[in-house]
Amino acid sequence: MSTTVLPTYDDVVSRYEPVIGLETHVELGTVTKMFCGCPTDFGGEPNTQVCPVCLGLPGSLPVANRAAIEATIRIGLALNCSIAAWCRFARKNYFYPDMPKNFQISQYDEPLCTDGYLDVEVDGELVRIGIERVHLEEDTGKTLHVGGATGRIHGATESLVDYNRAGIPLVEIVTKPVPGLGARAPEIAKAYVAELRDMIRTLGVSDVRMEQGSMRCDVNTSLNLPGAEWGTRTETKNVNSLRSVERAVRSEMLRQAMVLDSGGTITQETRHFHEDTGDTTSGRSKETATDYRYFPEPDLVPLAPEQAWVEQLKAALPELPRQHRARLKTEWNLSDLDMQSILNAGAVELIERTVAAGASPEAARKWWLGELSRRANAEGVELEAVGATPAQVAQLQTLVASGKLTDKLARQVLEGVLAGEGDPEQIMAARGLEVVSDTGALTAAIDEAIAANPDVAEKIRGGNQAAAGVLIGAVMKTTKGQADAKTVRELVLARLAS
Repeated sequence: MSTTVLPTYDDVVSRYEPVIGLETHVELGTVTKMFCGCPTDFGGEPNTQVCPVCLGLPGSLPVANRAAIEATIRIGLALNCSIAAWCRFARKNYFYPDMPKNFQISQYDEPLCTDGYLDVEVDGELVRIGIERVHLEEDTGKTLHVGGATGRIHGATESLVDYNRAGIPLVEIVTKPVPGLGARAPEIAKAYVAELRDMIRTLGVSDVRMEQGSMRCDVNTSLNLPGAEWGTRTETKNVNSLRSVERAVRSEMLRQAMVLDSGGTITQETRHFHEDTGDTTSGRSKETATDYRYFPEPDLVPLAPEQAWVEQLKAALPELPRQHRARLKTEWNLSDLDMQSILNAGAVELIERTVAAGASPEAARKWWLGELSRRANAEGVELEAVGATPAQVAQLQTLVASGKLTDKLARQVLEGVLAGEGDPEQIMAARGLEVVSDTGALTAAIDEAIAANPDVAEKIRGGNQAAAGVLIGAVMKTTKGQADAKTVRELVLARLAS
């Protein structure tokens, strides 16, 4: 009886070459939807932010949102794209229950932005990711499948549809295929999405909150033998965290290698990524462009951005993330390795906001790359979702710097912050963790320790200051760790010198 042996990742990359491509969807932070005046607020009661236009009712006519067009041009410019002097919208025809018109207004063969790139730094090396296109469309609604075990349609007893999201401006950023990454393909995919997210957040055109769906990534992966034609790709849909982007690429590389090793073929299809297992499962066969029956949208005039407007938007672009990080590296006096560690942890913005709230760069880096990174890794979440805000971390460091907390006590306070007990000062007071600074109380504890350890006291009087550790430990035990060890040492030595 034969058994299938799962390949190891090192084995896969030694025999196959991966090719990846990423399609990232970003909901723009406009006040109103793409083609109507309905609000775009997140979290509204289902089906309360809709109108005849976004529901596609007969007789309704769309009008393009200028703010969304401007935001898309700014994204294209930041990605070094060419901006079309003339382009138009098309109808992408398909039926899904969350698409009330039975078609989506998108852009097909004439996108707004084309042929750009984004440079991504990974372990000190610059990797250029080509951008095929940046186009503008409208988002679909949201379907909730209930009654099943997985939250998907299979096994559900009923499905509920919320059309509030239908019609929200959506930018799709499509990379060119990226070959030649080898074993680093998953890592570079994650780094690309992180850099793209930081860039879009810097532009201020979206909150890019992956956990809320305002930024979603479809991950295309294929394998081929060295020197052979690229393999058939699969598209893992709606991956919603940086960590999951990396895991999805790795998982598909392993799965496809197992299929190919067994003599099978890869099917071009969409796949679903499962956060709990890190695996992907089959979705549906992937349609080609002709299956969608694209044709120009008859109810919208073409877009023709004036060159002067495009140049004006280009001149007003803010400092983009790579340049921003270079400036911070100099201001914070960091080495290349230090900056790379911050970047790898996704902590640049968190540290910067902590510094702005009053902490030193060194202290902010210590907390975010130390205790908080450890907690995030243990819980399998992004660092920004670990449960502490930059303001809270800065307040915690202020309490340490002022002598009200030791590092050890501060870690206990941080536990309370992460548990949702409040801000550091509140937790310090509620748990009674403030450093004992009452000299009288400390002197009494020291006298008690000396009385209990007279032989140690004699050694110190005789000049053996290293023996003071015994008395310091006794005082720390008496004060339940809430005394400052340095202060206690000074008081012990002063007491025994008199």
